[in-house]
Amino acid sequence: MSAASEALDRLSAIVPDFPTPGIVFRDLTPVFADAAALRLVIDELIAPFAGTFDVVAGVEARGFVLAAAAAVVAGTGVVMIRKAGKLPRATVSRKYALEYGTATLELHTDELPAGTRVLLLDDVLATGGTLEASLGLLGDAGLVAAGVSVVLELDALHGRARIGDVPFHALRLV
Repeated sequence: MSAASEALDRLSAIVPDFPTPGIVFRDLTPVFADAAALRLVIDELIAPFAGTFDVVAGVEARGFVLAAAAAVVAGTGVVMIRKAGKLPRATVSRKYALEYGTATLELHTDELPAGTRVLLLDDVLATGGTLEASLGLLGDAGLVAAGVSVVLELDALHGRARIGDVPFHALRLV
């Protein structure tokens, strides 16, 4: 077991029935609050993609924490994939289904030149809707998905199938 996996086991919290009954939420905020654990997680998230990306993108909201830290470690910039109505300039948008509802994500269209290689980070891959929509946004903006890296993959929900052939890495399969 890797040092990052050990930190995840030690620090993450499991919260039943959040945000709705029947959902088991895996809270990584205690991991983010521990500097050493956060660094271990970031290093393991980006290691498989070293040299293949120009910028890191994070999905609102916990993905922002991961992407910003990863960008600093990797020496790249960071872009944000946000909920609808939060970005002030021209955007592309994608509506998608969550395991407990629907949402829309947006990405600025003028932040990066076409062809920029983007490593997409998020905390959890569940049903895959959020990451599928995010990958679609990258393509809509003319960007290239270098890969997707997540902290936890919820295997029973089969979200990986929605990622397609984009290189994928998960620190932990749960």
